[in-house]
Amino acid sequence: MSFNSQNYSSLRTKLGLTLIEVMVALVIFALVASAIVKAAGDNLGGVGQIENITFATWVANNRLTHLHLDKTWPVENNQSGSEDMAGRTWYWQQKVEKTNDKDMVLVEVTVGTDKALINSVTTITGFISKN
Repeated sequence: MSFNSQNYSSLRTKLGLTLIEVMVALVIFALVASAIVKAAGDNLGGVGQIENITFATWVANNRLTHLHLDKTWPVENNQSGSEDMAGRTWYWQQKVEKTNDKDMVLVEVTVGTDKALINSVTTITGFISKN
């Protein structure tokens, strides 16, 4: 029985993939899968950071709203406190600066997760006027 190239090619197509072809396919799959896992991990990390910034911004806006509603003048400088939101305690500190208008001050509220505000999450600035 002679074995010619035409019989070999027809036999090869019936046998399926070679070991090298399978290994190349597995390498490509592994690269794609690792890229997808990295992208998903980065996305989840970003969601947590956005959540922290959102809650800290709400705490700062609540403080500015409280100052707008409070009729005490002048606004106290370096006042600090805490607020519970979303199952966590957020710490804030306000700094008051004079403006060119004697009936208006600039208030900067910094919010963080630690009492010393070493790792502040956000800072909001607003203006409070004397009513």
